[in-house]
Amino acid sequence: MGDPKAFLHIAREEAGDRPVLERITDFSPVEQTLNTHDRMLQASRCMDCGVPFCHWACPLGNKCPEFQDALYKGKWREAYQSLTETNDFPEFTGRICPALCEKSCVLKLSADSPVTIRENEAAITEAAFREGYIAARTYPRNGKKVAVIGAGPAGLSVAVRLNTLGYEVTLFDSKPHPGGLLRYGIPNFKLDKAVIDRRMAVLKAEGIKFEMNTCVDVQKLPKGFDAYCICTGTPTARDLNIPGRELKGIFLALDMLEQQNRILDGETFTKDKLVNAKGKRVLVIGGGDTGSDCIGTSIRHGAKSVTQIEIMPMPPEGYNPATPWPQWPMVLKTTSSHEEGCTRRWSLSSNKFIGKEGKVTGVEVEEVEWVTPDDGGRPVMKPTGKKEVIEADMVLLAMGFLKPEQPQFPANVFVTGDAQRGASLVVWALADGRKTARAIDEYLK
Repeated sequence: MGDPKAFLHIAREEAGDRPVLERITDFSPVEQTLNTHDRMLQASRCMDCGVPFCHWACPLGNKCPEFQDALYKGKWREAYQSLTETNDFPEFTGRICPALCEKSCVLKLSADSPVTIRENEAAITEAAFREGYIAARTYPRNGKKVAVIGAGPAGLSVAVRLNTLGYEVTLFDSKPHPGGLLRYGIPNFKLDKAVIDRRMAVLKAEGIKFEMNTCVDVQKLPKGFDAYCICTGTPTARDLNIPGRELKGIFLALDMLEQQNRILDGETFTKDKLVNAKGKRVLVIGGGDTGSDCIGTSIRHGAKSVTQIEIMPMPPEGYNPATPWPQWPMVLKTTSSHEEGCTRRWSLSSNKFIGKEGKVTGVEVEEVEWVTPDDGGRPVMKPTGKKEVIEADMVLLAMGFLKPEQPQFPANVFVTGDAQRGASLVVWALADGRKTARAIDEYLK
């Protein structure tokens, strides 16, 4: 490394977020950027550990010490080349990945101050686009065709890998534009869609074909292809079928998130179809990232109040002995959306929706306890009998997605990403796509 002791005298510095009162008035990206000098200093903090746990933790196997070293030395092109040896879309992961690499950084263990790997990754990619390091390339064709069903992160990863190997790849998707949940599930304030469009233009120039607004029945796949890859994700959200579910004002999380992204893309909706939180008391059921996205979107709509409840107990703050380093820490996570104004509560189960004149007015919740059996098995939920009503004019269900059941496919049909593993991280979808592309290549050879 250029400065193996930099971590001793250079503190971790994050780019930070835009001021709350400014950012809640629009859907522009929340996260800011550091200047080039400070970004290179942050890269110098990497110690080039003998055993790089950052590399171990990354599903893609990113070689973090290598691109940190190149970045510190000002070799931006070399840094980008190192980064893209393992990651075809670092501009996505550099913005929305929870950074498993940082949680396993040795500086996380020793000083709770890991290298800013994710932000460095995003900065390297932005420099690559800005300086023209990224240009469409053409590849010799091998005469074989592959259909990829689903243009989300897994499908895009499969398509890119196979395209570089010479296959003629066609991406099919039911939506108007590619990206899957990157485009229709993640708010613009976390991932601006211009970032997706910029990369899609490169993929099209490299020969990947996009058949959008095309619904494909996986039981009746289009003819004329040598292999197929199913990358349809987890389309079915987990619902909450309790009394009162039929009341108006209760929505699945993606009802709001997808519609908002489509509105920002220029679409319009009639008033009776609009999912808008303006002036409403919003209750978000579900404590994960999707729930957080609902909070940020509701606040930008002008919600009167936002409350988030979670059936699991509140995780510990800072450190959890049950998930020691270098594991992913199960600790309290406070997102930028939470910081914008939200009441958070835990260990609450929803019993029934309450309404008036066909519209939801609240939810009866009950405190629960999680008891670990004497045999050390999984904790069991036990109701306490302590009930209350949380008033709400809008309820958003953000409880995850159901793992799809796939039929038995012929040998030339592959399944990958969330469609195979169940709902997971974008970085896992990208890693699964690369792995499956190799399997398809081996099969067709």
